[in-house]
Amino acid sequence: MKSKLICSAIFLCVTFYVGAQQVTLTNEQIKALTPDWKGERFPDGRPKASDRLLTRLKNVSLEEAWGYLRNKGFQNQFEGDWMIIVPDSVMVGRAVTAQYLPLRPDYDKIIKDKGKAEGRIGATNSWPIDVLKEGDIYVADSYGKIVDGTLIGDNLGNSIFAKSHRGVVFFGSVRDIEGLEEIKGFNGWVKGYDPSYIQQMMLGGINVPIRIGRATVLPGDVVLAKKGGIVFIPAQFLEDLVQNSEFVQLRDAFGHQRLREGKYTPGQIDQQWSEEIKKDFLQWLDAQKNLPMTRKELDDYLKDRTW
Repeated sequence: MKSKLICSAIFLCVTFYVGAQQVTLTNEQIKALTPDWKGERFPDGRPKASDRLLTRLKNVSLEEAWGYLRNKGFQNQFEGDWMIIVPDSVMVGRAVTAQYLPLRPDYDKIIKDKGKAEGRIGATNSWPIDVLKEGDIYVADSYGKIVDGTLIGDNLGNSIFAKSHRGVVFFGSVRDIEGLEEIKGFNGWVKGYDPSYIQQMMLGGINVPIRIGRATVLPGDVVLAKKGGIVFIPAQFLEDLVQNSEFVQLRDAFGHQRLREGKYTPGQIDQQWSEEIKKDFLQWLDAQKNLPMTRKELDDYLKDRTW
């Protein structure tokens, strides 16, 4: 069944690129691309990861997220080396993807004619903005183009923030950097800045699979952007990834405290815990006032796990 879904998704994408039947993938096409997501979806079909988990994701390190996904077999979900508009900050959200390509007039005409028929207005680099909802991040592959590759300036930046209260991830560039810096709460991870305006580029599609450097990104992926880089998390892994990270943080805090107290040796803490240490840990948890998860979530997480 799963292989049939994958084949269906590939077929749908090929149909999109060959026939150029729509600017964005349909609800059913996006569902076919993300069959492992079993939760709520946006009307456009994208997975809708919960706001509560997005908030908790901010405290997850890049290393923890990267390591978790590698262990799941997802080895191409990280990209580093970014210019960050507001450094030393964190941005999390759900991906609205966009693919840009070097201009080819015949294909560009097909996309623009189809967009016009769908009621889209303005330049094509603004069309993905119309898709954005609260908590979304505009994630675009513009193939690393810097000069004449500036996808947005401060006008579009203000529109993006008004719709999403987030920012952008561009494998390309922006302009009007000073104006973008003045949009309180807006942020961007980009590959460069240039004062030029966008030229000789065209939109390939919205909410399609894209490449961001070393990573493959699907619509609805969860974005964890920090100063060290970005991890793109398939939505179906978000809850377990966050809980895994929070448990590791609790375990480390307990272990460090007990080592400082001299109650256990490093050898006891660094290996699989004895039943005595596990019991001590659970009692220690009872005394903590600000757990990152509810106690029920923690108890459910610990079931059938080796810790």
